[in-house]
Amino acid sequence: MTTIVVAADFGGPEVLSVREIDLPEPGPGQVRIAVRAAGVNPVDVKSYGGSRGTDPSRLPLPLGMEAAGVITAVGPGVERSIGEEVVVFRTSGAYASDLVTAADTALPKPAGLDWAAAGGLLLTGATAVHALTATNVSDGETVLVHGGAGGVGLMAIQLAALRGAQVVATASPAKHALLREFGAIPVAYGAGLLDRVREAAPQGIDAALDLIGTDEAMETSLALVSDPGRVATIANYGPLPKDGVKRLGGGPGADPGTELRNAARAELIDLAGTGRLRVLIDRTYPLAEAADAHRQIIDGHVTGKLVLIP
Repeated sequence: MTTIVVAADFGGPEVLSVREIDLPEPGPGQVRIAVRAAGVNPVDVKSYGGSRGTDPSRLPLPLGMEAAGVITAVGPGVERSIGEEVVVFRTSGAYASDLVTAADTALPKPAGLDWAAAGGLLLTGATAVHALTATNVSDGETVLVHGGAGGVGLMAIQLAALRGAQVVATASPAKHALLREFGAIPVAYGAGLLDRVREAAPQGIDAALDLIGTDEAMETSLALVSDPGRVATIANYGPLPKDGVKRLGGGPGADPGTELRNAARAELIDLAGTGRLRVLIDRTYPLAEAADAHRQIIDGHVTGKLVLIP
């Protein structure tokens, strides 16, 4: 039997249910994986929250788009090894003790990358790559990252630095030491943000990443970046002050960047496996406490990533 977590209805974390099921054998082009860690992401919460519709035919709704684990079976036509350690993205139903997924979603895991970090790496990492690529951040530039202490924010800070860019990042003052540790210049959000960013970056801001979706983040970005095409958001899908801002991700009218994000997976795994990219784990939860992990995301007090450990 396999333990899975599903949303039994639409609503809040109280609709999450832990179930035991018989997992089918992998079919052509598929592998079965014993999950060692599964990343928890805001999109998992949104999937059953109602903002994307409440079609009852989608229930029970499997959760989880990324994982890390060990291949335990392969389907016809798949040339993979039983026992191979892998990082999985993008999949469905990763909140589970075992998972059947397309073989091409499972990439080799470096031996030096621990399970929790591997399970929480690729969604945030690929999102950060997409945002930095869409805004063309390059060597010698300065980028403003709103929400620098979150999972995507910490990835964006590191990946921007690897491109040779300087980062100014917003967070609450309690997280400023962490941002400095990751190489960013921290500024507090709230009243006066525009002036604080100008003081932190007198050379100017070349590009901005809105990872939180507030009006303050968008207004500040557009005031500082001369070309709105070098402002990207993964969280603000409403009317924007200027045309040209890049909407990225799964929101209405956004560019999902599927090919770009998939292409980024191997490099992200290599960077993490060789220690050049750090996955900060805020907390791990057992599968049975997935609802508590979602409550923590909703409360907004996550630094880095949350991970489920079956």
